[in-house]
Amino acid sequence: MIFKDQLNREIQINKTPKRIISLVPSQTELLVDLGLEASLVGVTKFCVHPKHLRISKAVVGGTKQINIEKIKALKPDIILCNKEENTKDIIEELEAFAPIHISDIYNLKDCFELISMYGNIFNVKTRASDIIKSIQQEREAYQSKNIKKIKVAYFIWKNPWMVAASDTFINIMINEACFSNVFADETRYPEIDLNNSKLKEADLIFLSSEPFPFKENHIAELQTQFLNKKIKIVDGEMFSWYGSRLLKSYEYFNILHP
Repeated sequence: MIFKDQLNREIQINKTPKRIISLVPSQTELLVDLGLEASLVGVTKFCVHPKHLRISKAVVGGTKQINIEKIKALKPDIILCNKEENTKDIIEELEAFAPIHISDIYNLKDCFELISMYGNIFNVKTRASDIIKSIQQEREAYQSKNIKKIKVAYFIWKNPWMVAASDTFINIMINEACFSNVFADETRYPEIDLNNSKLKEADLIFLSSEPFPFKENHIAELQTQFLNKKIKIVDGEMFSWYGSRLLKSYEYFNILHP
C-alpha cells in the first residue's frame, strides 16, 4: 500500500505496522489515544504522556539526538517523525532501514489531517474520526462563549528572551484561546529586548512551561520591570502539542481568562 505523509512523500507499507517508533512526544500521546500503545516499541525521553511509557518502552534518545543502533535493533515497521522536531540528517539515517512518516503542522487543519492519516495507516479509522469530532466539539463549545480577546506576549525562552510570533502552531493556539498575540506581525520565534515597545501593549505576559522551564522566580524577575502587568506561567503543552492533546486544551483555556 502507498501512503503519503504531510510533506507529500510516498511511503510503501505492505501491511498494517505493528512495531512503531515515535520520535515526537505529542504524536506518541496520540498513538496511545488511538489505542496503539501495544504497537509502540520505541519513544523519546521527552515522551512524557502517559508517564509509564518511558518505563515500558525502549527510549531511543531525544528528538534531535537518537541512538540509531538501538532503533535498528527494535526492527520498526514504521518511524514517525516531524519536520520541525527532527533533523534532516536523522531522517536520512532512518530511511535506510524503515519507512518514515513525517508530519508538518501549522494549524488545526494539519492536526486533523495527521490524525486521519494515522487512522488510515494503522487501521484505526473509527477511533481517529472520534478524536477529531471530539476536538471539534470542544472547540465549538469554547468559541460559542464569545470571549473578549486580550493582548498577550508569549515567552518561550530566556537568555536570550524569545517569544512566539506568527507562522507557529503556538500562535494558532493563542488565537484559539481568544488571546491576541502582540508579536503577530513578526515571524517564528524572534529574540527580543525587554524594552521592546510591543510588550507595553500586552495586557498579559505568558511564560511557557516549555521548552524553557519558566518558574515562579522568573515571574518575580519580570514583575520588577512590568509592575502593572499580570504575568502567568502557562502549560506549554496546551499551546504547542497537537494531536489528542487538543482534547484538553480548550478546557484549560477557560481558566486563563481573567
